[in-house]
Amino acid sequence: MMSCLDAIGRRKDPVRIICVSRGSHSRGKEFAECLAKKLGFGCLGREDLVEEAVKAGVAVSKLEMAVVKQAVFSERLAREKEQYQALLTSSLCARALREDLVYHGWTGHLLLRGVSHVLRIRVVADMDYRVRAVIQRTGLSRPKAVDFIEKVEEDRRRWVRAFYGVAWEASSQYDVILNLEQMGVENAASAMCAVAALPEFQASPASRKALEDLYLGARARVALSRHEATRDAHLKAAATGGVVSVTYLPQHSSMAQRIPEALKGLEGVREVVCTMAETSILWIGERFTPACRAFGSVTQIAEKWNAAIEIMRLIPASEPGPAPADGPQRPPAQGEGKTAAPAPADGEEAPDGNGGVKETLGELIERGRAGGARTVRGGPEAVLASVDPKVPYSLIVIGDVFLSKGHAARIRLTRELAGFLFDKLKRPVIMAEELAAQYLFGPRQLVQLVSCLLGTAVIYAAVFTHQAQALAFLQAGGKTRFLAVAATLLLVPAVAYLYGTAARLVLKLIRME
Repeated sequence: MMSCLDAIGRRKDPVRIICVSRGSHSRGKEFAECLAKKLGFGCLGREDLVEEAVKAGVAVSKLEMAVVKQAVFSERLAREKEQYQALLTSSLCARALREDLVYHGWTGHLLLRGVSHVLRIRVVADMDYRVRAVIQRTGLSRPKAVDFIEKVEEDRRRWVRAFYGVAWEASSQYDVILNLEQMGVENAASAMCAVAALPEFQASPASRKALEDLYLGARARVALSRHEATRDAHLKAAATGGVVSVTYLPQHSSMAQRIPEALKGLEGVREVVCTMAETSILWIGERFTPACRAFGSVTQIAEKWNAAIEIMRLIPASEPGPAPADGPQRPPAQGEGKTAAPAPADGEEAPDGNGGVKETLGELIERGRAGGARTVRGGPEAVLASVDPKVPYSLIVIGDVFLSKGHAARIRLTRELAGFLFDKLKRPVIMAEELAAQYLFGPRQLVQLVSCLLGTAVIYAAVFTHQAQALAFLQAGGKTRFLAVAATLLLVPAVAYLYGTAARLVLKLIRME
C-alpha cells in the first residue's frame, strides 16, 4: 500500500525548511519571498494556511476574537483551537516534505517542534519605517499609526501566548534576528542563503523522521476531531514510526473503542495505542530498559497519578556517528519480549540498537501507560525545543544521560539540564534515582514514618505529663530564662519537623501527595 508520504509526493533527498517570523509592516513577507526565489525554494505564507483552515470549517475569526478579548475558552472553542493547530501543522508538514520551503508567518517554527533542521529567522524593522509604511497605506496620522502597530503587535503576542505558551519576541526562539533598518532585503536574503547552507540546518535521517512523525500525528488529530464518535472528546495524539499513541481523559473512557475506528484507513498508521491518562510524565534518558529501577519507579508513579509516560531519548551532540532515527516502536508480538533484558553497562548500546526505547515503549504499551517516544540530538536547548509547553507534564524525570562523560562531568551536566528545564518549563524536575524517596512509599519511608511518629509522641507525652515543671521552667528568671528561650527555639522546630514529615509520609502512603 502506498504510504501517506508517498501520496503527497515526498522527495527522497533531504528537504530544508526556513521559517520567517514577521512583525507587522516589517518587510518580512518581502524578505521571505526574496529568500525563496534566491534559493529556489517554495514559499508559503500564514494566510495560505489560515485559508485552508477556514475552508475546513474552523472558526478562525472566533478564535482570534477570543484571544484579543482575553476571554476564557469554552470547551467547544478549545476543541476548535486544537483542530486549527493540527490542520496548520499537517498542511505545513505536507508542503515541507514535498519541497524545500520558506514559510513566513508568526510562529511556523513552533508548529515544527522537535524538527532540528528548521532555520528560524525573525525579521524586525525600525519603528519609524513601520510607521511611515502604515501612514502611506492607510492615511492615518502618526500617533494613530503608532497605536495601530502597537495594538497589532499586542494581539499577536496574545495569540502566540494563548496557542503556544511562549513569548513571541523572545530571542531564544530564533536562530537569527534580522534588523532591516540598515540592510536591504536583497542583501539580507543573500546573507541568509549562506546561513541556510550550514550543516546545522541540513536534514538528517533523524530530523526527517521527526518531521514525518509530526505530520502523521497532526493528521491523526485532524481525523479524531472530524470523526463523529470522537470529535467531542479531549484527545491528544502523537506518532512514532507509524504507531499512533492517543491519550484520553477518564471521563472519555467510553470512546476508547472508537479511537481505532476513527483512525482506520489513515495512511501511514500501522498501529493505534490508546492510553487513559489525566496527566503526563516526561522521562528523559540516553538509554532505557524495563529492567532498571527507574522504570519501576516511573511506572508506579504513573499508575498513582493516572499518567501517560512519554520517552525522550537524548543523544548529546558531541557523540560520534549519525543520530539514529526512531525505528518502528511497537509492543512485542504475542510471546515476545516477556523477559526483560539486563541493563547494559555504561557506554554499551542496548540490544535493539536504539537505546532500549523500543523494548521500554513496548512494555509501557502493555501496561497501558505509553505516551509515545522520540529521539533528540543536542543539549538542553534541543530538549526544550522539542517539548510542547501545552502538554500537561506533572513531572519531568531525568535518567541516564551524558553516559560518555566522566562521573563528575556527568553529574554536573545532568544537574544543569534539570535546572534549565525547571527554569524554562516551570515543571517539577527530578533525577531518576531520587524518584522512590520523593514520591513512593517503601521500607525506608516506613522506618522514617515510625521514627517521626514515635518522636512526636514522646515529646508530646513528656510535655503533657510534666506541665507544671514545664511552665515553671518557662517562667523562671535569671539565667534560666535564657535556657528556656533556647529550649523553646529548639523544641518547636523539632516538633514541627517530626509532625510535618509524618503527615507528608501518611499522605504519600494513602496516595495523596
